[in-house]
Amino acid sequence: MILHIDMDAFFASIEQAVNPRLKGKPLIVGSRDNKMHTVVCAASYEAKALGIDSGMPSFAAFKLCPKLEFVAADQSKYIWTSEEIFRLLKDYQFQLNYASIDEFQMDIKSHPQPQELANDIKSKIYKNFKITASIGVAKNWLLAKLASKLNKPNGITIITEENLLSVLKKTPAERLCGVGKSTTKIIHNLGLKTCLDLYQKDADFLEKNLGQNGLNLYVSLHSTDSFETDNQETKPKSVGHSYTLPRATKTPRFIQAWLRLLAEMVAQRLRQKNLISETIFLWLNGPEIGNFTAQKTFTQATNDGFEIYSRALKIMAQIGQESPKIRAFGITCSKLTTSSYPLLFNEQKRRGALTKAMDTINNRHGENTIFPAITIITKENL
Repeated sequence: MILHIDMDAFFASIEQAVNPRLKGKPLIVGSRDNKMHTVVCAASYEAKALGIDSGMPSFAAFKLCPKLEFVAADQSKYIWTSEEIFRLLKDYQFQLNYASIDEFQMDIKSHPQPQELANDIKSKIYKNFKITASIGVAKNWLLAKLASKLNKPNGITIITEENLLSVLKKTPAERLCGVGKSTTKIIHNLGLKTCLDLYQKDADFLEKNLGQNGLNLYVSLHSTDSFETDNQETKPKSVGHSYTLPRATKTPRFIQAWLRLLAEMVAQRLRQKNLISETIFLWLNGPEIGNFTAQKTFTQATNDGFEIYSRALKIMAQIGQESPKIRAFGITCSKLTTSSYPLLFNEQKRRGALTKAMDTINNRHGENTIFPAITIITKENL
C-alpha cells in the first residue's frame, strides 16, 4: 500500500502560518514582488473559493477580490519546510519518496491500521508547522495520489479492494494524474467519463486510442507499487572545470562565452549524478588582477547551467574593474545535495524542461550536439 501526503495550499498555508494576520483571509503568493504584474503561484482556500487559482494573472485575481492579500514567493521558506516535513516522515521508518515539493509518498506495505497512521501523520505535521495535509492510501501511487485529492483540505481517503469500484465510479476521469485537457477530450469522445470507465478498459484499447500514454495509464492504474531502495554512489564534495586561454583577452562577450561553457560543463556533470549545488566558486587569472578567487552560497540550489553562469557573473562583479584582461577561468560547484523534488515555479519548470531536452539529445547523438548559442564564440580565434 502507498500512502500519499499532499499538503494543502502549501505556499499560501505557510505564509498564513508565519503571519497570523493572514489566517482566514483570501491570499495569493506571487512569483514576483510586483503584485499587479505577476502570476499566482499559490492561492489560499479562501481565495480558491472566489475562483482564484494557480496560473492566473495577478491583476485578474485582484479584479475578483480587490481586498486580496498578497505575498511574494519565498522559495527558501517553502524548501526548508518541505525538507523538515520529509525529516519528520522519515521517523516512521517506511521507504519514503518526494513526489514534489509539497507531496510525499510512503510505502507502508500491508500496515494493519492505515487510518490511524494517516491521522498520526496529519497531527504531527500540524503540531510542528501549523499547516494541514490531505492523505490518500491505495494499492499504487496513482490511486493514492487520486485519493489524497478527494477529501481536500485536511482529509483522509483510503481506497481498498472493497470500495475501489465505487470510488472510481464517482470520480471524473480528468481528476487522475496524467489526464490533461487533450486526453480528457479524447476519452470523453470515446464515451468514457469516470475513472471507473478507464479502469475497466483493457491495455490494448487504451494504447490504441491514447498511444503510449494510454498504456502507461493502464499499468499505473492496475499495478501494486513498492519502492526500490536507492543505492546511489557516494556523491563528490565538489564538481568543477577550468580552462586557460592561449593569451589574455578583455573582450567581455568572449569571456562571458567561456564562463557559460564552463558553467554548462559543470551543470551537465551535476545532472548526471542527480546533484544540485548551493555554493559557486569562481577563479580568474589575468595580468591586471593576478589570481582572483571568490565564492558565494545561494539559498536556492541548482544544476542549471544558465543559473550557474548567472551566479558566476555576479561573483565576477566583485573584481570592481569594468573589463580586466583574463587568461584563465575556473568554476566549481560545492555544497552538493541530491536533487529530490521538482522545480517550483513556471520559469524554472520551463528551463528544467529545456535542460532535460538538451541532455536527452546530447546523450543520444553525442556530447555538444546541442549547446548554448553564446558558447560558439569560444571556437573562434581571439
